[in-house]
Amino acid sequence: MAWTERDIPDLTGRTAVVTGANGGLGLQTALALAGAGAHVVMAARDSVKTAAAEERVRVSHPSASLEVVPLDLGDLSSVAAAARAVLDRHERVDLLVNNAGVMAMPQWTTADGFEMQFGVNHLGHWALTAHLLPALLRAPAARVVTVTSTARHRAGRLDPADVHLERGYGAWSAYARSKMANLHFGLGLQQRFAAAGVTAASLVAHPGLTNTDLQARAVREGGAGRVGAFFEVLTARSGMSPFEGVRPQLRAATDPRARGGELYAPRYGSHGPAVRRPILRRRGLQEQIDVLWQVSERETGIPLDVTAADCGP
Repeated sequence: MAWTERDIPDLTGRTAVVTGANGGLGLQTALALAGAGAHVVMAARDSVKTAAAEERVRVSHPSASLEVVPLDLGDLSSVAAAARAVLDRHERVDLLVNNAGVMAMPQWTTADGFEMQFGVNHLGHWALTAHLLPALLRAPAARVVTVTSTARHRAGRLDPADVHLERGYGAWSAYARSKMANLHFGLGLQQRFAAAGVTAASLVAHPGLTNTDLQARAVREGGAGRVGAFFEVLTARSGMSPFEGVRPQLRAATDPRARGGELYAPRYGSHGPAVRRPILRRRGLQEQIDVLWQVSERETGIPLDVTAADCGP
């Protein structure tokens, strides 16, 4: 029988942080986790949209335990402030869902000068995870779930000498690169959890072809071109609903049988029930993970060292 949100176990007493929780897959994640009893920290940038999303969760689950934390993944100072707010209020974080993202943007940069898609989709989540690491390691069996995309299959290798694509920018190739970084981050984090002998686990998920605002926003922002217009129509006509598309990341986050280092995705690539899928493109995988770690620490100035994390009170 196919896994659905009805298979989520009781999450009472657990604290979950969800990025981009004010719409699309992030909102569906917040709805499902709150419905299962978790205290959900809705971390998002647009305050008006977030207030509406919070109200939607409360209408669906009147007894939901929620809080809102402003988070702009394109600004490392905002990421640090959001993490401080979470750490000040919560001794532990049981679940971190690195969900938020942008797609096929024009050649824009973040507040810190990073190429926008790599900066938001990967480096912002890198920094947030690093800041929250002590609280994650204080949880009995924390999970970090990072959301990737099938676009990663079209990604080129990360060039440490041109991280921000100053020598040649393509909106879709930049998006693919950022989504490959999400995969490599999730796998690399699991390696470090395992090497440190901690109980935390890192998993990766992708939603397949799901009809959220991501496609429409890419078209509105003007960087997606004809490809973006095609995908906007395609997802509107044949994409899964966010309610269906969110299941891979929910399964990765909550299925007691899921294990660190696994990838959850639709069975048929772009559609279908949420299942565990194999990790492809393993040739050179370790080298690419190591390069991502070096680049991420260098660009953000924030180390992500599991063995050095201060987990004291």
